[in-house]
Amino acid sequence: MFAVAAALALTGCSAGTSTAPQTHEVTLVTHDSFVVKPEVLDEFQKSSGITVKQIANGDAGELTNKLVLTKANPIGDLAFGVDSTFASRALSEGVFAAYASPEASKGAQRYEVDDTGRLHAVDVGDVCLNIDPAKLGGAEPASYEDLVDPKFKDKLVVENPATSSPGLAFLLGTIAKFGENGWQEYWTKLKANGVKVVSGWEEAYNQEFSATKGTRPIVVSYASSPSAEGGKTKAVLDTCYRQVEYAGVLAGARNPADAQKVLDFLLGEKFQAQVAEQMYVYPSREGVALPASWAKDAPLPPNPQTLPADKVKDNREAWVEQWRKLVQG
Repeated sequence: MFAVAAALALTGCSAGTSTAPQTHEVTLVTHDSFVVKPEVLDEFQKSSGITVKQIANGDAGELTNKLVLTKANPIGDLAFGVDSTFASRALSEGVFAAYASPEASKGAQRYEVDDTGRLHAVDVGDVCLNIDPAKLGGAEPASYEDLVDPKFKDKLVVENPATSSPGLAFLLGTIAKFGENGWQEYWTKLKANGVKVVSGWEEAYNQEFSATKGTRPIVVSYASSPSAEGGKTKAVLDTCYRQVEYAGVLAGARNPADAQKVLDFLLGEKFQAQVAEQMYVYPSREGVALPASWAKDAPLPPNPQTLPADKVKDNREAWVEQWRKLVQG
């Protein structure tokens, strides 16, 4: 009898007299840039009885690859960070399970990939050129076309689309702008005008961009990046490509019921209200106030470039290989 009583005490169940909530654990798989205010997460965990365990897996491309490779034995219950450049691959590989979140109709539905309910938009982070006006001497590019002007020779740094999510988004933006038969000529001109290619955003922005440590005053970054620089930099809003980040319950998740509740939390008002401040992206939920400085320093681009998800899925690898031959030889 003592053993039975001890067991009941350890599990929090004592013949119907205990009201202590049972604790459940959800493994949330994310990219490296996922951030949430500790107090916001703590409040959710206490009110729901769910413990959220986060596992980071590189950038959006690495994350997607990991989810595809482990789909038969998922490494988590829920994933956040697969973006619009990789969403079609994740869906075609059957990575995510369908779930109709009650929070999805509050704004996320504007960015849905399809009508299956497998992916829900959590935030928007448009990829655009960023410039350092102080180092450009009054000559500022305002379009893709301006970048091939000789006055901007050796001033642009971009990320490799084969290894970088923003690099791929910028490539897709040029394809959307110049067409499937015109983007190759554009990149040939960029190469002749001294474009520099690096492996990822961290290197491009924090090492090569003149507003930080580098010498190049034009870089591929995000529309929201100027908000982190106190208005010293600008985003060129006519060079933006819409990049949306999604979350979804993983097919084969060990705890799908609680994973759905965590997904509701990611789409909910309290999480969405801190997205801009914590991750420098725009919340997908409608009616969420942005930091006051964003209206001036980081407005949401009104007319970003886009491509249909199916077209990206069918051509992404071929486009990247063509780019590689054109730009890297």
